[in-house]
Amino acid sequence: MKIEISADKREMQGKGASRRLRRTGKVPAIIYGGDQEAQSIEMDHNDLFHKLKLEAFHASVLSLSVSGNKEQVLLRDIQMHPYKQQVLHVDFQRINKNKKIHMKVPLHFINAEISPGVKISGGIVSHIMNEVDVSCLPADLPEYISIDLAELTAGHTLHLSDLVLPDGVEIVALARGDNSPVATIVIPRSALSEEAAAAEAEAEK
Repeated sequence: MKIEISADKREMQGKGASRRLRRTGKVPAIIYGGDQEAQSIEMDHNDLFHKLKLEAFHASVLSLSVSGNKEQVLLRDIQMHPYKQQVLHVDFQRINKNKKIHMKVPLHFINAEISPGVKISGGIVSHIMNEVDVSCLPADLPEYISIDLAELTAGHTLHLSDLVLPDGVEIVALARGDNSPVATIVIPRSALSEEAAAAEAEAEK
């Protein structure tokens, strides 16, 4: 998914200027990184607020147009109001298409309902992770990583090494030797007690 956003250069600096900006429905933001100096920008609050609800907005290379000049950036930080639905400040980082980036990518779990652990054993899928830190070139950045649970049985666990990754993408933790668990199927106590009772009844026959 290609996501385009627009902004204008921000001339006024300081907390007072930022407060005045927010009162007019704008969000102060900054772009940093690359071979250029950091640049202060301002964005439309409503447009940004709705885009922030998109999962892909947080894990994609974004095309940011600043007064007509387009740059490829990543969303790096968001400051929200403690209790209002208001974005206070956003940070974007410029990218170099020839340099690898680190980015958290969401995990999408599929086919849980047909897995033996759920369908046969009455288990519940426990998501130990919902996102994973990957390293890749910007062009190879996946919007998400899909995890097929169709073969997962009760008591078994999927680890980072079990994930099927797109070409050019590696998991940062695995590169460090950390093969953490990602998902497992747990059997509720109620299901276990019913199974035990059924086994006991069968034994008494």
